[in-house]
Amino acid sequence: QVQLVESGGGLVQAGGSLTLSCSPSGRTFNNWAMGWFRQPPGGERVFVASISWNGVTTYYADSVKGRFTVSRDDVKDTVYLLMNSLKPEDTAVYYCAATKYGGRSFHRSLYDYWGQGTQVTVSS
Repeated sequence: QVQLVESGGGLVQAGGSLTLSCSPSGRTFNNWAMGWFRQPPGGERVFVASISWNGVTTYYADSVKGRFTVSRDDVKDTVYLLMNSLKPEDTAVYYCAATKYGGRSFHRSLYDYWGQGTQVTVSS
């Protein structure tokens, strides 16, 4: 069910940066853990990063550790994904999602609400 809205995607050169934002639609998710997933062309939707409900704990896929940072702002009720040192392999549709099972949720089946996705394209 679409209850989240992503923004910030676009075209960027390799080595550049983008920041994605995720905001709720119709309800708040400030007591939920939040995750970011991505689906490359022809591939499956896979885990990228997640953050606990209070923002204390974060998790990252090995492919993005040291380059991506996930954060959240309770007042703005917004989750962010800061992407640095982007590579062509990062090209994908990026989705945010909410889970009731906590931040250590690495599979898409654990998430109840999803955004519509935002396209990130990294040129070589």
